[in-house]
Formats: sequence, C-alpha cells, structure tokens
Amino acid sequence: MPLFTGVGVALVTLFRPDGALDAPATADLAGQLVGLGVRCVLVAGTTGEAAALTREERDTVVGAVRAALPADVPVLAGTGAPTGRQAAELAERAFGAGADAVLALSPPGVPDPRPYYDTVAEVATGPLLAYHLPAAAAPGIPVDLLADLPVAGLKDSSGDADRLLHECDVFGGDLYTGAVSLVGLCGAVGGAGALVAVANFAPEDAVATFAGDAEAQLRSAAADRTAFADFPAGYKRAAAQRFGTSAVTRVGR
Repeated sequence: MPLFTGVGVALVTLFRPDGALDAPATADLAGQLVGLGVRCVLVAGTTGEAAALTREERDTVVGAVRAALPADVPVLAGTGAPTGRQAAELAERAFGAGADAVLALSPPGVPDPRPYYDTVAEVATGPLLAYHLPAAAAPGIPVDLLADLPVAGLKDSSGDADRLLHECDVFGGDLYTGAVSLVGLCGAVGGAGALVAVANFAPEDAVATFAGDAEAQLRSAAADRTAFADFPAGYKRAAAQRFGTSAVTRVGR
C-alpha cells in the first residue's frame, strides 16, 4: 500500500520577521493545505530550506506539523545529506520527532548510491523514500539501480518524462513526481502521486492535475515557473498572497 496517493506538498518553512522559526504557523499552513486536498506533507525538504535549519529546528517543525494533521495524512521528513551516516542520523531524529516516513536525496558526486541508502535503511523505523534531483545532487540515481535500493518509494524531480515512464516499467515501489509539468502524466500512467511546491499556494489545481485536468495542468505549470524563478522566495510570496503567511526566507540572508 502506498504511503499516500494523490498530491503531497513540499512545504515551505515559515519564519518570523527576525528570521526565527515559526513552527506553529508552518503547521497551521500545512493544516490549511490538507483541508484543500493535499494528502501528504513533506517537511524540511529543499523547498523547506532544510539546509538553513538546525537539527533541533527540524525536529520542532516535524513534531508541530505531525501534531496538527489528521492521522491518515503522513508527514514525510527530508533527511538528505552528503553521507549515509549523516542521513541516517537525520532519519533517526525525524522518526523520533514524529515523522511517518523519510525522504533522502541521493548524495552528490556518487554514481552508485546503494551503500548510502543501505546505511539509512538500517535505522529507518518507517518507510524510506529515495529522491532523484540531479540538478541539486548530480548524478542522481541511475534507473537501473532503483530495483536494488532498500526503499519503499521514489520522488523524481528531474522533469524527464521518458525517465518517468522507464521508472514505471522497472521500479516496483511507490513513484512520485516532483516536477509540476509531469503531474498529469504521472497520474495517467499509474504513479502513486506527486510531491510539489506549487501546492503551497495552488493545491486545488495540483490535485485536479493529478486527476487528469489538462487546464489545471497548464495553470499549475505556469504558476510553478513563476514561483521557481526566485526559489524558494517565490513560493513563499505566493503562499503569503493566498494565506497571509510570512514570506521571510533564510536562504541567501
């Protein structure tokens, strides 16, 4: 059974004007998005400015979001790190803070990430998902190694449609796209779902896109292009316009 089906949000992390973590506001935003159809919340991922959070802050925001959501909506915590040992420590902390599953970005500069994922899997007390994002951590995960990974699922944010179709053929785990342009395709070919940042401010269109709405796909893609042009601030500004949340970022400050 998949961790979730449908659309999950790669959640922004909210900060106060002085840059301090605002975990309650972050959890409140997550709750609003779930009320609009989001089926999973990814905390402390790339969009959530994980690199700018302390380990204690990661724990705090994971726990706050978990406490704010219904039990049937899983909280997925980002735990990617340069080494398996570091990622394993983050995974242990995330599960201890209340995460239902963890997402580990493949390590940069490593052509064979199997030992890395083996190390994380040893400490995982819930589902482990692999994350393919070669734009941030090249070379990413070769398709022919997917079947050998000790993971329950994969998030692929490469935006490569041919690769997504190949993954559908060879990967037996839950397949989630992180590319807004491929959300409709992923739904059409039987993927489990999507984990996208555009759902921070336009969750309804993301949900409709996965269900096959072509017009929603076009709107989502256009909105995401605009927000991504100033990452991650663009997503925060769009969420602020929709929900009145803080647009303060730490990245780049």
